[in-house]
Amino acid sequence: MTNQPSHPARGLPRRRFLGALAAAAALPAQAQFRIEVTGVGATQIPIFITNFRDEERARTDIAAIVRADLQRSGLFKVGASIAGLDERSLPAYAEWRSRGADALAAGSVARLADGRLDIRYKLWDAVKGTELMGQSKLVVEADQRLAAHRIADEIHEKLTGERGVNATRIAYVVKSGRRHTLVVTDADGEGAQTALASPEPIISPAWSPDGRELAYVSFETQKAVVWVQDLSTGERRQLANFRGSNSAPAWSPNGRELAVTLSRDGISQLYVMSKSGGNPRRLTNSGAIDTEATWSPDGGSLYFVSDRGGGPQIYRTPAGGGGAERITFQGNYNISPALSPDGKLLAYVTRDGGGAFKLVTQELESGTIRTLTDTQDDESPSFAPNGRLIVYATRSQGRDVLMTTTLDGRIKARLLSSGGDVREPAWGPFGR
Repeated sequence: MTNQPSHPARGLPRRRFLGALAAAAALPAQAQFRIEVTGVGATQIPIFITNFRDEERARTDIAAIVRADLQRSGLFKVGASIAGLDERSLPAYAEWRSRGADALAAGSVARLADGRLDIRYKLWDAVKGTELMGQSKLVVEADQRLAAHRIADEIHEKLTGERGVNATRIAYVVKSGRRHTLVVTDADGEGAQTALASPEPIISPAWSPDGRELAYVSFETQKAVVWVQDLSTGERRQLANFRGSNSAPAWSPNGRELAVTLSRDGISQLYVMSKSGGNPRRLTNSGAIDTEATWSPDGGSLYFVSDRGGGPQIYRTPAGGGGAERITFQGNYNISPALSPDGKLLAYVTRDGGGAFKLVTQELESGTIRTLTDTQDDESPSFAPNGRLIVYATRSQGRDVLMTTTLDGRIKARLLSSGGDVREPAWGPFGR
């Protein structure tokens, strides 16, 4: 491809498909997110989360975190109350039902002599007038937010039968001045930890299936190189530093291999490499740009972007090699594929007739396409590990921000940073 289409809002090539140097960057550790939730879900469980007794001892508003987590999921209509309840109470069920509650949660926080916190709570069914669950968590000071996220996940699973994702993590990249930083945060954007800071761009973070490592592309040596970093130790190693560009890493579901895009033999093509490095195996062999690979959940195939038909579209090819099958046909510009954890839904970014880039999903069996956003500049979709939410980057009020959306597009949460433009999100796996 000789003429690279430009991004209409920034005059830059679309980063991953065209390998541009424009970087996503991350939030400095001292900056904070502010979350704005908009929209109403079609069916929601009404639940009240009362303020936890003595939660000021935790120096963290436990109940507020739980409420915000459940609200972002789109599955709950969340109410707040300062009612004097805790896990030892016997709720007046009729009164709570009259306030519209189907479920009710309350708890308490106690600080132990060794400095740890004892966080307790109970969940009640206000309709049946029964106790559903009671839990106690002993945590150190640094883990109080994680404890609140786990409480939200336990409530989520008890009431819906599906795992919540609030105790998972998101990696992303912010540009603040000339500084580029790869950051890992809680799923609500808080608790930021810097994985890498650089004066050069960092793009395309990708989680290993066990959540212990991140692969990403760094330009710190003045060229695109794929690195893998252990998040617990900070140790990092070069995975792909071949002649030309090395980009778009994607872990296989078993965690033993990564797909990468390399231009070592000329035009950008897909290769598969061992996580320990070594000689890459070429997967595609076309006369077009092939890039942005993502694995199917069963590891049997890869979805990727190619302009072999004249414009960027999404294709599928067997993981062992072979012919490619075109998947997207609506529109002439479709990039950034992401697969739902069950392998049934494909999320990607499409350019509409007006030149706007929008997040859409496509049911792989039926081909049904749904537009999820009304923004103009969407990028980099990534599914939550339970498949219920998608995080993506977009531009709002003159800033690059992250947003999450439910699969019907009804409820969105905007993560507004106080420091820098935030891009390139990647939602981590369960297992934290």
